This record gives sequence, C-alpha cells and structure tokens, in this order.
Amino acid sequence: HCCHKTAVIPLADGAFLDAFQNVSAQYPYINSKDMFVDNLAMELALDPTRFDVLLLQNLYGDIISDLTAGLVGGLGVVPGANIGDRIAVFEAVHGTAPDIEGKGIANPLAVLNSALLLLEYVGERKIAKRIERAIFDVLEEGKYKTGDLGGKANTKEFTDAIIDKL
Repeated sequence: HCCHKTAVIPLADGAFLDAFQNVSAQYPYINSKDMFVDNLAMELALDPTRFDVLLLQNLYGDIISDLTAGLVGGLGVVPGANIGDRIAVFEAVHGTAPDIEGKGIANPLAVLNSALLLLEYVGERKIAKRIERAIFDVLEEGKYKTGDLGGKANTKEFTDAIIDKL
C-alpha cells in the first residue's frame, strides 16, 4: 500500500504517488494499491494483519510507525531497518529517549530486535533465531519485564534474563 494525503502536501504527495504508480506498473504480479494516510491509520487500528508492506514518505512514516508500535507493545519494542542499495542502518525507531537516559529503566528490546534484523540481513539467521527465542522465553515467563511492558525489571535485569536464557 502506498499512502499519501494530496490535500496536505500536494506536490510532494503527488510526485510520490506518481512514482509509486510508475514503479508498481513494472511489477503487475505484486498486488499494490494506494490509500490516504488517515484511512490507513483507521484500517491499521481495526485490522493491521491486512497489510504486508507500507510505503510512506518520511512524515507519514514517522506517524504511522508510532501508531503501529502502539499496536505491538510500544516504542520500546520496535526495531528499525533502513536498507538501501549499498548501505543498511539498523536502529530502534524511537530515537534516544533522553528523558530516561541513565535511569536504567529503558526497554532494550527495540535495539535488540534491530540487531536481530541486522543479523538476518548479513545471513546469520541461526544466531538471530537463538536470540529471538531467548527474548520470547523471557517475555513468556513474565518475571522480568520493563515498566513499559507492565513489569518492574530494570534494563540490566531484563537484559541479564535474556542472556541467562541463551
């Protein structure tokens, strides 16, 4: 799905939509369609499983990534991957969170999940799956969760629990 809002930024959104339509026409075997970003937000809230890939400009991508993060547990768990032709960058989508810096309460999952994407990207799927299983085991056990996940563990306790599972 390509998302836009031509009444807000008509030239940029129009150019983005034109580029999407031109490229998607070259791949007729891929089901593609466009929709307004406000409609996307509602549809995601109702049933996010309807979507496999979303193509958004930076402004809308930032907003929609926050919405979808809320659907899966919050910004503390969501990884980010920016993959180009020659360079790839993997990072947490939430940024630096300076309000909790140094307090030992940050959820490390966004960074860990970004590292899993990096490992998969470089072909280390076996290692990524092992770490992912340890993360899932800790979350399923429920004993060590950070505050944003409804627990009382600090960053170190949560991380140490994952390391112990490994």
